[in-house]
Amino acid sequence: MPLPSPEELRAARDGTVDDVVAPGLSVLFCGINPSLMSAVTGHHFARPGNRFWPVLQLSGFTPRRLAPAEQGELLSYGLGITNVVARATARADEVSATEFREGGRVLREKVARLRPGWLAVVGVTAYRVAFAEPKARIGPQERAIGETGIWVLPNPSGLNAHWTARAMAEEYGRLRTAAG
Repeated sequence: MPLPSPEELRAARDGTVDDVVAPGLSVLFCGINPSLMSAVTGHHFARPGNRFWPVLQLSGFTPRRLAPAEQGELLSYGLGITNVVARATARADEVSATEFREGGRVLREKVARLRPGWLAVVGVTAYRVAFAEPKARIGPQERAIGETGIWVLPNPSGLNAHWTARAMAEEYGRLRTAAG
């Protein structure tokens, strides 16, 4: 698939991407918000530099590297994807604190309804704001949503350069082990 044109990307601003969810998942991964590339393609973590898909494989969540267009296959592994904020932007810093707090409220309702084993938020800053946990760190959290544990993972964006794919895979692998 050719890369979207600048016009297509601009037109995708404020678009959304459908969740990949089902009741009772082992892990529900939660991105910050969709990129413009994701809004154009309809696939989560679709930017070419995003390391989500390679890290899922490296951490053992999937047996091979899935392409964003294969996101529906996650359900067969007991995995799903949603976002804290549904609105697509060019950069995560375009999302306001108010949007993050409202997104956290909607996410808690979604998790209470779907009841995954774990909610894995990929981005500590987004988690801190959405859940009013300013001191949260990467790893398992004390907070839970009903029976659902919460784990904060490093953001797989290529812009998060101080986390290598290998180091991210180790942290994602800790969650995979906990999820059993």
